[in-house]
Amino acid sequence: DFGCYGSPIATPHIDRLAGQGLRFTGFHTTAMCSTTRAALLTGRNHHAVGVGCLANFDSGFPGYRGKIAREAGTLAEMLRPHGWRTSMVGKWHVTPLTQTGPGGPYDGWPLGRGFDRYYGFMDAETDQYAPELVRDNTPIDAPGSFDSGYHLSVDLVDQAMRYLADHRADAPDAPWLQWLAFGACHAPHQAPRDLILKYDALFARGWDVERDERLARQKALGLVSADTELPPRNDAVKPWSAHSADEQRLFVRLQAAYAAMLDHADAQIGRLMAFLDASGM
Repeated sequence: DFGCYGSPIATPHIDRLAGQGLRFTGFHTTAMCSTTRAALLTGRNHHAVGVGCLANFDSGFPGYRGKIAREAGTLAEMLRPHGWRTSMVGKWHVTPLTQTGPGGPYDGWPLGRGFDRYYGFMDAETDQYAPELVRDNTPIDAPGSFDSGYHLSVDLVDQAMRYLADHRADAPDAPWLQWLAFGACHAPHQAPRDLILKYDALFARGWDVERDERLARQKALGLVSADTELPPRNDAVKPWSAHSADEQRLFVRLQAAYAAMLDHADAQIGRLMAFLDASGM
């Protein structure tokens, strides 16, 4: 997930996309990345498709295999018979880790589940500056490094635009689906330093102020009723004022790093949207 409504983080391109669709106020999540991804890819309950928990674990029971069941079609598999061309870019994480090595088996990889092309990473997370990348069914080296200015979010959108440009040049009349799944904002939270520093001041006010302001914004947006009250803090969470200056400085930086990663990903979404607008796709 990229954050929550009412957040003060700059996400103009995500907001633009949200503004073109429906805004739900009673949405229930599966609370984990693999499970949510399996539900979105299939349109079905995550337990029903074999991913009732993280793909890192295979219990042997049908609902908890860590791999989308063969009988559960993905959106790409549903569209392929109707002439759609499909590509996926980014995080997969719906195949057990014992099956994501260079030797496969590949039946649970993106190309084995309906996608024509794939560029991204197979597991739960990866270093944004030194990612473990796969192109189609082959592990590859990252095309850059931290020293050269590389960042995975930028690379993913570069590849997404490449796949779309190839499609437009070769099969412009065929319908297409592109599935883009950033590493952001999953750990590790790695973003350009200048963006992180930009958010330090925002979070220096402390999380108690932040909670109050986010609820106020959600009320103003009509996402929650006007009489909604915040629940008590979790048992292990102290009031902001109870932390030392050094602790506050650390917690500010942790929040700023997350915010910066979201801000950076939003900018990449903006690049892709501009490409789609310019190309008429």
